[in-house]
Amino acid sequence: MILEHEIPSGSKLYFGKSAKVKRHIEDIASTILDANGYEEIVTPIFSYHQHKSIADEKELIRINDEKNNALSLRADATIDVVRIIEKRLGSNTKQKKWFYIQPVFTYPTTEQYQVGVEFMGETNLSSVASLAIEIFERLHVKPLMQISNIKIPELLVDMFDELSIDDFRHINIDKFIHLNVEWLSELVYLQYVEQIDDIIYKVPESIKIELQKMKDLCSEAGCENAVLAPMYYAKMLYYDELFFRCIVGNEVYARGGRYKNADLTSVGFAIYTDTLCEALEQ
Repeated sequence: MILEHEIPSGSKLYFGKSAKVKRHIEDIASTILDANGYEEIVTPIFSYHQHKSIADEKELIRINDEKNNALSLRADATIDVVRIIEKRLGSNTKQKKWFYIQPVFTYPTTEQYQVGVEFMGETNLSSVASLAIEIFERLHVKPLMQISNIKIPELLVDMFDELSIDDFRHINIDKFIHLNVEWLSELVYLQYVEQIDDIIYKVPESIKIELQKMKDLCSEAGCENAVLAPMYYAKMLYYDELFFRCIVGNEVYARGGRYKNADLTSVGFAIYTDTLCEALEQ
């Protein structure tokens, strides 16, 4: 028997202090984003295209529209925001900087509130990574920024027949080391930006280019508290190059990166409001 006061597992309930903390996070973020030329957008909860954003389609909550076409609840906002602005708003706006404060939903009953930021047509990830840092600083939170580059695992898979993308998804360190390639082993243990100069001359040219991008991001975004994870591979379908996660302990407070929708390259990130709320309440 389901009691009237029960809420589904994974759903969110904010009241009193927790609701105030949530609103504080959203107010700080929206104030900073507004001051930097970003405009707010609220997208529909229902979407026809979520399967193009989510790696595991089993996470989608599926329904059907009035013509029995497949729909799902919004499980990811990034590509929907870009698609709606490009296809729906079109010539009605020249605005390229957008943010949204809204939840996403995954199967079976999980809600996740986010503050999302998208800079359409921009290729420099530092332009939004610096905003994430500024928001956390205003909230007196100091997460570790972990910087990765999705291109590096993809290039390594092309170079070594023994490797697959799944090895990077599951961080199969033993397999990387057992290939007995000196520069690859050093890449596995690359952690700090100052170590790049010791390895960059040893790696193939294609890897060198991607490592330099990671180094440049640290410098341009002002990442004083940063580590590198060149072997990390994000599970989202659309990230294609530089990628970052903001972490405290084992909790991820934000994710962002460079991504491509059709021919348009953009950069963006999302702050996970629920996780941040729990930390600030404590």
